[in-house]
Formats: sequence, C-alpha cells, structure tokens
Amino acid sequence: MTVQMNPYLGFRSEAREALTFYASVFGGEPTFSTFSDYGMNQGPDDADRVMHGQLETAAGFVLMAADTPSGMERTQGNAFSVSLSGGPEDDAALRGYWEKLSEGAQIGEQLTVAPWGDAFGMLTDRFGVEWMVNIGGAANAGGDGAAGGQHATDEATAQI
Repeated sequence: MTVQMNPYLGFRSEAREALTFYASVFGGEPTFSTFSDYGMNQGPDDADRVMHGQLETAAGFVLMAADTPSGMERTQGNAFSVSLSGGPEDDAALRGYWEKLSEGAQIGEQLTVAPWGDAFGMLTDRFGVEWMVNIGGAANAGGDGAAGGQHATDEATAQI
C-alpha cells in the first residue's frame, strides 16, 4: 500500500452537508459513520453527528471529515488551505471545480492569470474551508510544456 496524505476537515455539525456538497463538486459518493454507530455519542445531540466521513473520487481525491462531539471545544481554523492544482491539460476540470466551490463562497482572489504565469484563485467556501486553485502554464499553454511558475520553482529548488 502507498502512503497517502489526505485533508481531514473538522466541523461542529456540518460534516455530512459539507461532504455531500463536495461530492457534487468532485463526484464520488460520500460514506458516513456516526457517533451512535459506535456507541461513542456523549449526549443526544451527538447521535447523528459524523464520527468519520469520507469521499473518494474517480480522480483519486480522498477528502475526510468529522463533526466535533458536543463535549469538545472547536475553534475555527484559518491556518490551512486545500489546494487543487494541475497543468494546462487540467484547465477545464479545475475551472469546473472552482465554479462549483464558488457557490456561496467568499472569493479572496479571482481565478485569473497570476504574476508567475499560472491561473490562480483563492476562496473560502460556504463551510469556512479555504481553497486554492492553480492551473499551471495557463498563460503559456501550448508553449514549451513548462507549467508557468512551476518551472521557476523547480529551478529554485534545484539551486538549493
């Protein structure tokens, strides 16, 4: 088995709604286990809350989420973002994700060509999750195949 790193999003009580929304954006069918499924609810409010939810998509994305039990404190975080990125060949798919995620979102940066040559945008979706979308080589699609700013990043990394 290959080691994977997957975003795991925490919510107060919106995990089911959020993963269902993300399924409408990325495809796939979310699965859910509740606290009551495992006898882990700390109170009546927890019975139907999601202890673990997971969305796997045909594109290979795995997104996990859970609700916070009523007896635990939850602080909305802003020190992370979920990043979707690809090259010019992924332009249509990435723009499609952007459009769907934009529904009810706050747009931080419109998805447009950035100074480094890629199309880039940032938004906070209606569940408070921050997303970044980067389409490499959008400004020079069909050029030398370099992914805009990714080429410069690769050169800088090679010099370290």
